[in-house]
Amino acid sequence: MAAISKKEKEEILKKATKVFADKIAFPHKANIEKCCDPNEFSINPFLQGYLAKLLCGDTSPRSIAMSLIYPRVLGTSITTTFGNQIQYFCSEVLHGFGSRIPGLDLEFSDSVDKRRKYCQLKAGPNTLNKDDVEPMVAKFKSIINIGRTNKSTPLAFKDLVVAIAYGTEDQLNQNFRALREKHNLTVLVGFDFWYRLTGDKNFYKDLTLAFARAAEEVDTEGLIRKTVDALAKRLAK
Repeated sequence: MAAISKKEKEEILKKATKVFADKIAFPHKANIEKCCDPNEFSINPFLQGYLAKLLCGDTSPRSIAMSLIYPRVLGTSITTTFGNQIQYFCSEVLHGFGSRIPGLDLEFSDSVDKRRKYCQLKAGPNTLNKDDVEPMVAKFKSIINIGRTNKSTPLAFKDLVVAIAYGTEDQLNQNFRALREKHNLTVLVGFDFWYRLTGDKNFYKDLTLAFARAAEEVDTEGLIRKTVDALAKRLAK
């Protein structure tokens, strides 16, 4: 497969920016704005003073507000939101690669080995739980068997792929490694996946920049500071 055209690439990156803004950045902003309410937090009175002093050097209401808000808005919640939007990302941004096989996300001609790949997309290198390994392997084997029963185009097990949107090989958790080492499934991560999908060695980097541009769509100037100030005032009461 030849690399995607410049026009195709521009279209995908434009859609990616919009999806990130609409599905991740704007909801994230709304969630930050909710943090001015103390009831949004399960405050541990035994730990919160310690955390505030660790972060800011004192236990003032503003320091406590910062120790509550920063982990919420800069921590795992935004990563979870991104992971939850992977299916939408596939349908809206990568629809040209959409799979016709139920249970799979993408189909594409691999730019490296030129074989047709059938793919399930995961968000990051730590997004597969131990309990998900065997069901995923069983699903792929079922897809192979369905193909044989329907006498459709034969599928080779090595062409069934678990793709990971971001990360590097050394970041893969043990569950992804088990898919590869124990079950002989192909696992493509980060740059390798996007290059094989598009044939463009710069696509992964350009996609991350497209997501960064989504921040320009959302007015976040002073957002965290204003939210901290509002929460601090309510905590002081």
